[in-house]
Amino acid sequence: MSLQASFAVRRKDHTTDVSFDGHPGEVLGLIGPNGAGKTTTLAALAGLVRISSGEIRLAERLLASPKVHVPAHARSVGYVFQQHLLFPHLSVLENVAFGLRARGTRRRTARERAFHWLDRLSVDHLAHRRPAHLSGGQAQRVAIARALACEPDLLLLDEPTAALDVSGAMTLRTQLREHLSGFAGVSILVTHTALDAMVIADRLVVLDEGRIVQTGSPADVAAHPRTHHVAALVGLNLIRGHATRGEIALPDGQSIVSAQQLSGPAFATFSPSTVSLFNERPAGSPRNVWRGRVISLAPHGDAVRVQLDAVVPLLADVTPAALVSLNLRSGAAVWASVKATEVTVYPA
Repeated sequence: MSLQASFAVRRKDHTTDVSFDGHPGEVLGLIGPNGAGKTTTLAALAGLVRISSGEIRLAERLLASPKVHVPAHARSVGYVFQQHLLFPHLSVLENVAFGLRARGTRRRTARERAFHWLDRLSVDHLAHRRPAHLSGGQAQRVAIARALACEPDLLLLDEPTAALDVSGAMTLRTQLREHLSGFAGVSILVTHTALDAMVIADRLVVLDEGRIVQTGSPADVAAHPRTHHVAALVGLNLIRGHATRGEIALPDGQSIVSAQQLSGPAFATFSPSTVSLFNERPAGSPRNVWRGRVISLAPHGDAVRVQLDAVVPLLADVTPAALVSLNLRSGAAVWASVKATEVTVYPA
């Protein structure tokens, strides 16, 4: 049940132009900033919008081209929307069985299969409730059960954990990873959550301004981000420029230096936890030192994340004790430093 998708959707103010494939049992994570084209890509795959060029094939069947448009209900595609979209007048069991019944499955068989999926997603005890009496996490599990019950060749998941609290998201994340590993079709997950991307997806496709800018395993994309959105998602500082033996020139005659001797167009990354802050320029001769100003402060686990406006935008993590001793506040002037050995550079 492989997927081959190479298509463009052209609109007056935006064009989405993508090319990727998916293999049976594989979970593709589609990530990128708002407006990158993720929702348009899902809508085109689902048959909710027509493509302008290219084609979409699922299990060797042509679903879309400029001249062909198989309607959504005939595509064998399951779509789990952010808003759940459960039928309010039907019970949970009837909601999950609805797609099967619409395809002509006998009532008893449809209900048995629906209950099976409710049981697998641990919401079988809710079978006779109406959607109005479900929590957000329960409704999301029911929506996923409804999509999987029809045994689609392609499953589309749009931000499945976005509306859940931390505990509910963690539970659903684990369940999704378990169930999708045994799913025979192709799954595509759109997410803005790093944990979803890292835990659920087998491969990431990064979109920016309507185009694919990076693909790879979650570990590779996290280690070598190529956009500021992905760097922020995985919690890294990212700088792009031209390197000369590991040194990348920055504005105002400044630079960032790495211990790696790379030359050419390059990215440099380093963790916010490796950035040290000072009230005065640090003594000695550290290579990477910049003057900046605090833009914002926010809790980040056991630390405080400081956003800085320096020669390049920076993130730094400090302890609550350091926050007090440095008298950090919005607008405060500081010096930031990072060791060259903490900076990773790789070709752009």
